[in-house]
Amino acid sequence: MSLKFLTAGESHGPALIAILEGLPAGLPLSVKHIDPELARRQRGYGAGARMKIESDTVQIRSGVMDGCTTGAPIALRIENRNHEQWRGEEIPPFTIPRPGHADLTAAIKYGYGDLRPSLERASARETAARVAVGAIFKHFLRQFDIRIGGYVIAIGDINANLNGVDFLSRFERAEKSQVRCPDPESSAAMVAAISAIIKAGDTLGGVIECVALNLPPGLGSHVHWDRRLDSRLGAAILGIQAIKGVEIGPAFANTRLPGTQVHDAIHLHPNSQPATHNSKLPTPNSQLLTRPTNRAGGLEGGITTGQPLLMRAAMKPIATTLTPQATVDLSTGEGAKTQYERSDYCPVPRAVPIIESAAAHTLADALIEKLGGDSLSEMKPRFAALRRARLADLPLDNVPHTWWPE
Repeated sequence: MSLKFLTAGESHGPALIAILEGLPAGLPLSVKHIDPELARRQRGYGAGARMKIESDTVQIRSGVMDGCTTGAPIALRIENRNHEQWRGEEIPPFTIPRPGHADLTAAIKYGYGDLRPSLERASARETAARVAVGAIFKHFLRQFDIRIGGYVIAIGDINANLNGVDFLSRFERAEKSQVRCPDPESSAAMVAAISAIIKAGDTLGGVIECVALNLPPGLGSHVHWDRRLDSRLGAAILGIQAIKGVEIGPAFANTRLPGTQVHDAIHLHPNSQPATHNSKLPTPNSQLLTRPTNRAGGLEGGITTGQPLLMRAAMKPIATTLTPQATVDLSTGEGAKTQYERSDYCPVPRAVPIIESAAAHTLADALIEKLGGDSLSEMKPRFAALRRARLADLPLDNVPHTWWPE
């Protein structure tokens, strides 16, 4: 992987830090490309009280000079304003782990004398740093007209009806919804469901759909398992707190269908003409390979097809509930009830820009891998020259080959 980033920081520590390496030189970049994404992460019905305290903004500490990236590592800092209430204070011991959180498992792994280090780093507060770097990846992809957007398609047992709504409209409508659902009727029902779960002292999960538009075919690879974009996208998205499932396209629905109803037939563009030695040069649309469906979700063999890349992420109800759950006090060995730590009731709407950021990292990395080059000015001509799904770009010689000679 050529495009890497690292985050550091705790939920109530002084700041979150991110260091990004591998971004080419020449990309115009400032905080105006990052702060709006941080603001998006903080919006969404069902958010906890902390979103009223923090107002995230980023500081670019290195890697940008005269308004453009230099090719050097980029360092970002996001202040934790809530830190002032914790600095220098004696914190009561945290010895009662919450089911579903990293409290117990991290203490087993690292041998902590208190559960606080577990929850401080495992907290979804860390995703603010990931959204900051994700904003840079999305900005980079836009230089090639690649757009990534997301929206909520389910919260609890409420499912959105998006039949007939194009992707750009879904992106736009989602940002006007309190729960980032493009379907107004379902959006209202989701708000009501979250209101009810807040009164019940419980939490709700849901499903987020994320789509990448205008990707060229040929990103990713089939030759190794860890180069397949399915694998890379799955790892990136599953690395987000509370995400427990990922599918590409309608993957689970496809399992209930026969193969002839699952795979995307390949056709020539309607204007195409059969190629002959005497034919004139083809028009731009002729001899273009098209797909009337996109049941593969934009990937075949771990490689982009050029169709919209559609990903879905399943987010579980988060572990911190106002209603106590059964557990054990590790300091006494006696049964206990969980103690409430300030948290969201339904983080699904706020997770949309986080999912987008994970996808943007993977796709930006795959694009850089494909294009090569150290600067944006090198990459753009290479992008324009990429092979597309056209017969002219597939020089099959149609002769026998001896693949494994003696």
